[in-house]
Amino acid sequence: MKKQTKSFSPEEEIVFNDNDLTIKVFYNRPYKKGREIFGKLVPFGVVWRTGANEATTFETSKDLQFEGKTLKQGKYSLWTIPGEETWVFIFNSEFGQWGVNSSGEANRDPEKDVLKLEVHSVQQERVFEQFTFAFEKVGEDAEMVLMWDKTLVAVPFSY
Repeated sequence: MKKQTKSFSPEEEIVFNDNDLTIKVFYNRPYKKGREIFGKLVPFGVVWRTGANEATTFETSKDLQFEGKTLKQGKYSLWTIPGEETWVFIFNSEFGQWGVNSSGEANRDPEKDVLKLEVHSVQQERVFEQFTFAFEKVGEDAEMVLMWDKTLVAVPFSY
């Protein structure tokens, strides 16, 4: 079963490098395939593994600042709670687990959350067929950007 789902949601690792900072995000990239994504396939207000299959991992070689909160250098699982207008991003110290448990719920231990932040989402005309992470340099800072269907969420950070 796990091997079969990989073909539908291929693995990808995206790397952001800037001077002595390296960030790696490992995730699985599901396709839209004509489905209504946010609010339907991925419900609003419910913790999501932020991709498919395994929980998405986020690894940084330096401390990062998100809205004045520090995320220490290290490796984390990255979870989100999509909303109609805002998303909550959750960095959790546990990683390597399958993204959902046997009940189909997010396989995350809230006791191990190390940082949470809320970010506005943007609805646009362009449709992103495949779930995508990207990084963009913005002056001295950067943004982590998530795109799928018509939703785009940019998470600014400094380092």
